[in-house]
Amino acid sequence: MPWCASRSQWLRIALCAGLVTAGVRAAPNFVIVLADDLGYGDVAWLNESSKIPTPNIDALAREGMTFTDAHTPSAVCTPTRYGLLTGRYAWRTKLKRGVLNGYGEPLLASDRPTLGTMLQQQGYRTAIVGKWHLGLGFSRDEAGGFDFEGPIDDGAHTHGFHESLIIPASLDFPPYVYIRDGKITGLPLGEQEALKFPRFMRPGELAKDLDPVKVLDDLANEAAAFLARRARDSRPFLLYVPLTAPHKPVWPGDRFRGKTDLGPYGDFIVHVDSAVGVITRAVERSGLSQDTLVLLTSDNGSFMYRRDSPSEEDHTDDPTIQAYRSLNHTSNYVFRGTKADIWEAGHRVPFLVRWPGQVSPGSRTGETVCLTDVFATLAEIAGASLPAEAAEDSISFVPTLKGQARPRPRPPVIHHSGSGMFAIRDGRWKLVAGNGSGGREKPSGKPFERPYQLYDLQDDPSEKRNVYARHPVVAKRLEQALERIMAQGRSR
Repeated sequence: MPWCASRSQWLRIALCAGLVTAGVRAAPNFVIVLADDLGYGDVAWLNESSKIPTPNIDALAREGMTFTDAHTPSAVCTPTRYGLLTGRYAWRTKLKRGVLNGYGEPLLASDRPTLGTMLQQQGYRTAIVGKWHLGLGFSRDEAGGFDFEGPIDDGAHTHGFHESLIIPASLDFPPYVYIRDGKITGLPLGEQEALKFPRFMRPGELAKDLDPVKVLDDLANEAAAFLARRARDSRPFLLYVPLTAPHKPVWPGDRFRGKTDLGPYGDFIVHVDSAVGVITRAVERSGLSQDTLVLLTSDNGSFMYRRDSPSEEDHTDDPTIQAYRSLNHTSNYVFRGTKADIWEAGHRVPFLVRWPGQVSPGSRTGETVCLTDVFATLAEIAGASLPAEAAEDSISFVPTLKGQARPRPRPPVIHHSGSGMFAIRDGRWKLVAGNGSGGREKPSGKPFERPYQLYDLQDDPSEKRNVYARHPVVAKRLEQALERIMAQGRSR
């Protein structure tokens, strides 16, 4: 079937092929916006004390469902992106801690199903616009160095995306290049100098068509252009938009500077919200809003530290300080820790879903979900079955979206920190299999070293009281469940 078929042609083809039934709406479109390091408390809708306006993100929440207990599978970038695209925890791969850099070897196995490949099999047109951060197959020269003019034999274009415009990794990792459909644009490369926080960037190769301060706008506009093209084609689509912000470099565009009283980081959140607005308005202008599920979330918590002493300086006093006094702003809301930590701030994230006609506007749920669950959810909506060897840690939350009870409780969620510390969450209880944050906050501790930590998140969402000694039976049950899920290679 030709990708350029008109809407009416595609509908006739689909009817004949049995993909849709006359009188029944075809499978919906999917738009997934994954912010980079957006904290739960950075969204005004979720933080009653926030001084940062986020009207576009808030509008999604008003028009859809807010998940207040949503989690990333990891507290850092690469493993969360792997989990979202595959429905599988990344610690089941060779990546046991940390993230890849911009030159990293591919993490996705060639035969590993992704959201892209799964939906392609269901007749979807698939596209990615944004940060890849899962490793790339760069060409090498005779000396073993990188040949940026050669073909890239592994990337988004080989893992289920018909169209792709990506950057290799976070926007503080070289090479700073755009890659369209497996080919670097903007050659020859120049050089980016090292910059300090807030505009933190590592030195390295820089493409002539990539301006760090304009990347966020470039990606939003590219996503909007894809949506405009889809308005002329009836085939359903997946648009995955992993934004580059508010991850470092914290570099808001000129038109956003001074929009808040919270320094560059606050202004950058406003810029991120604007980019979200460009995308959501493009969905509406395309005429596809009623047939499109829009999901917005983040890959982990914010990197901004919290300082509770009113006498300590923060980002509002000095933009080079990577912290806020809690009276000024709480990027991670009431949650303990920061990005990379096993504590809640590391992995509890904004998670909003708008799906007209299916999700009640303004609804909220306290159901625990993980970004790995997106795979099974979209598969169910698109009518795809999950083979045993795919999406091993993905549990559909379609009943929750429709305001229905789950047929059975979700299996426990496994959390993973930047340094490889595990935790397991089941209902109100969370067991941390280690003796610290497992990340950036002190004490960082070590994985599987005691004393372990047990928190009752229903009564203590800020994880201030370790009740491990008071509930030994609960702790033992969770330890055994963690060991079982790790050993059996799957959650479902």
